[in-house]
Amino acid sequence: MTAADTRDLTIAEVRLTPILVADPPLLNTQGVHQPYTPRLIVEVVTAGGITGVGETYGDTKYLELARPFAARLTGRQVGDLNGLFTVADQVAVDASRVAGQVDVGGLRGVQTADKLRLSVVSAFEVACIDALGKALGLPVHALLGGKVRDAVEYSAYLFYKWADHPEGVPAEKDDWGAAVDPAGVVEQARKFKERYGFTSFKLKGGVFPPDEEIAAVRALAEAFPGHPLRLDPNGAWSVETSLKVAKELGDVLEYLEDPALGTDAMAEVAAATDVPLATNMCVTTFAEIKEAFTRDAVQVVLSDHHYWGGLRNTQQLAAICRTFGVGVSMHSNTHLGISLAAMTHVAATVPGLHHACDSHYPWQSEDVLTHRLTFDAGKVTVSDAPGLGVELDHDKLALLHQRRRDNDGSLHDRDDAAAMRIADPDWVTPAVPRW
Repeated sequence: MTAADTRDLTIAEVRLTPILVADPPLLNTQGVHQPYTPRLIVEVVTAGGITGVGETYGDTKYLELARPFAARLTGRQVGDLNGLFTVADQVAVDASRVAGQVDVGGLRGVQTADKLRLSVVSAFEVACIDALGKALGLPVHALLGGKVRDAVEYSAYLFYKWADHPEGVPAEKDDWGAAVDPAGVVEQARKFKERYGFTSFKLKGGVFPPDEEIAAVRALAEAFPGHPLRLDPNGAWSVETSLKVAKELGDVLEYLEDPALGTDAMAEVAAATDVPLATNMCVTTFAEIKEAFTRDAVQVVLSDHHYWGGLRNTQQLAAICRTFGVGVSMHSNTHLGISLAAMTHVAATVPGLHHACDSHYPWQSEDVLTHRLTFDAGKVTVSDAPGLGVELDHDKLALLHQRRRDNDGSLHDRDDAAAMRIADPDWVTPAVPRW
């Protein structure tokens, strides 16, 4: 590469575009999704005129960190990925923004300044790798060492759901209908299978008493025999309740995800059941791995490049999991096509990916890409085009950005409990364990 080529890979501009994206009334243990969820789109532009794109959470606390971070990137090489973490350490985090907060976007436990930084770095890392791939004419998976599979399998992400957002709340309509009982959950699963070809199903639990959710999973097992099933109550259950559910569903569950909150409780559950336990709540940083693995508290880690700090950290996590004989798959938040493309590229490079990855993408009716990514038989084909293989639609981006600008600020930060209080003014986020 010549000196001129190197100059072309210098970061000349970074654009940050916060947006609001339509979200259906999906229920979880903390409440219900708001009608629009905040996301942040990152564009890294090189001196050679190439633009790479990334995506992450768009809440105010992420924006407050992303802006000074972006300002420090101009003049740096787009390929200096390790340097992104050095830059992040130089940006102060307002402690009041994260102290004691639960990260609702991923329901992954208490937020910290380090987790916040990693969630921001991830979007910039993806954008830089996308730009580098475009400049070199290589797909992202090639820059990560090469793909070991041509398509990545995803699981249908089922939710208890209202038919509509509360009356009087501006929202986009959807055609999924309600799912508040076993019959509704099964019908939702049928639509997922018909529309996208998914062959495994995950139900977001912690919404109704455990016996009702046991009945829903049993109904799924009857309707879709032989299909892998998962249940995720986001730590809403006690150890005793977790063991009861594991006993009731042990013959049909692929794994039980975060039934109880924290490594101590998960270790206690794991010691008393043969049902594998998965997590995206008690193992969310490298520092949390040692205790969880040495205590055999989890058997599957659900990685998420957004809060692990990017695609390369995700690969490091997968390697550690292989070392300890722990399975690995992928967690999902409310994301758009940029993130799905990034997830697919990194998942394509991970050996031993024996569990279908999670994805919210079918729930999102809006996107910022010129062409939506598609699922064929529940899988996304790994693109061999340069970079991520996606193209930003600036008209769509501008529309979703204007929606955020027009909002009074009430939706700039995701708050499932606040959304639930519109329907139930007395709603208080339940204490854990809820059951």
